[in-house]
Amino acid sequence: MRAAVLISILSLMPLLLVACSAPGSRSEAVLLPVQGDPTVSLAVWFDVGSQHDPPGKEGLAYLTGRLIAEGGTTERSYEQILDELYPMAASYDVRVDKEMTTITGRVHSDTLEEYVGLFTDAYVRPAFSKDDFERVRSDALNFLEKTLRYSSDEELGKAALFGFVFDGTPYRHPVQGTARGLRSITPGDVRAFYEQHFHRDSAVVAVGGGYPDDLAGRLTATLASLPALPESPAPVPAPPDVSIEGRHLLLVSKPRADASISFGFPVGVKRGDRDWYALWIANSWLGEHRNASSHLYQVIREDRGMNYGDYSYIEAFPNGGGRQFPPNNVARRQQLFEIWIRTLPNEWSHFALRAAMRELTRLVDEGLTQEQFELTRSFLKKYSLHYGDTTSRRLGFAIDDRFYGIDDGHLARFRKMMDELTVEEVNAAIKRHLQYDDLKIAIVTGDAEGLAEAIASEAPSPVTYPTPKPEAVLSEDEEISVNPLGIDAGSIRTISVEDLFES
Repeated sequence: MRAAVLISILSLMPLLLVACSAPGSRSEAVLLPVQGDPTVSLAVWFDVGSQHDPPGKEGLAYLTGRLIAEGGTTERSYEQILDELYPMAASYDVRVDKEMTTITGRVHSDTLEEYVGLFTDAYVRPAFSKDDFERVRSDALNFLEKTLRYSSDEELGKAALFGFVFDGTPYRHPVQGTARGLRSITPGDVRAFYEQHFHRDSAVVAVGGGYPDDLAGRLTATLASLPALPESPAPVPAPPDVSIEGRHLLLVSKPRADASISFGFPVGVKRGDRDWYALWIANSWLGEHRNASSHLYQVIREDRGMNYGDYSYIEAFPNGGGRQFPPNNVARRQQLFEIWIRTLPNEWSHFALRAAMRELTRLVDEGLTQEQFELTRSFLKKYSLHYGDTTSRRLGFAIDDRFYGIDDGHLARFRKMMDELTVEEVNAAIKRHLQYDDLKIAIVTGDAEGLAEAIASEAPSPVTYPTPKPEAVLSEDEEISVNPLGIDAGSIRTISVEDLFES
């Protein structure tokens, strides 16, 4: 029953969006009416993100966004806002990403009127008080210096890879900024950044669920209270232009840490492109997030029991350890193909890297078989129903459709492509966009010196298991353990975890 309802909603989405808004037009609201939904989902997307951080002020977009969602307004203190939201069982939040800042909220229709006033005040009348600023900045610094460096090695490795790949571009630093950048920011910087970037011409309103007919118009009218477009607006950063030649390794030295591995390279395909959907099929077969049937999971986790999971991605998937399905509102003009090998003992890291690289090589060289293709696209056609299983998530996808210019809606197009694509198209897309010669690798490890020496010397990396393994696995291990990585000492760099994200 639930699947049938979702199919019905997804099939109607393109009609609703075309009827109620003009895809690609920043002047029109994104509308997703859902008859019978007792809740209302709201969002305002601003065309600004961490790529707009001025040099030396990395983290400014993040602080500005968080102060809108977690700070007071000129009408109320943050404590007063929380007190008023509490009896509504409602809240609002913000997601700041590389190119987007999206303020989102959801409330029962019974308390919509009271909620709308609080929601709109947050982005129209932020106070940016010193006390709120100090609290939010302290939280951001604690995240970089304590949580990311010392409590989440998997996210640490992924962030290190992103900085390694996009070094020298506005994508380089984490969305939260750098420690030095955050310390240099003042409340005045936040106010100036807001006035420069959070203007009426950079905002798009979105509403979904069981909302009244006039809601979108009322929300759009609030944008008139935002600052006007500056006479000399800040230029939009160009998409990162990254060229990688050969294989390069960054070792993040962290005492007593196990190994967390990420590697990848930029891909020149984006959501909405036919090749993107073809690549999603290939990627799902290789390493669908949190799916035990995917190939990498079978090779490294299931057959060998080395770690919790092994996944791959063709677009941004932040906080992978805390989510099941693709996130909303992290749309980017430049994406990264990435393989993520979750934490495992240091003594197995060399072997696991070789094993994952071997499977990527085989995918690129051999492609998918007809059987693998059929099983994967059949799985995805059903699994994709869960991507937009709430009004809020479908509204998030609709906002991203506006970013990418997908007139018929990504969720509907996804299912359509699962019917249309052929194994030949998928394998051709693999050849066009995936490769294994030119990439970067980031490994968080407690044995950076030993791992650097072993990889540079191409030393064999045999493994022993605490429990017996089938002969077929042991035979394959012999091949994997001597599979060359082709990374010489000059292509290996080591950084202390204390220095990562400092500037």
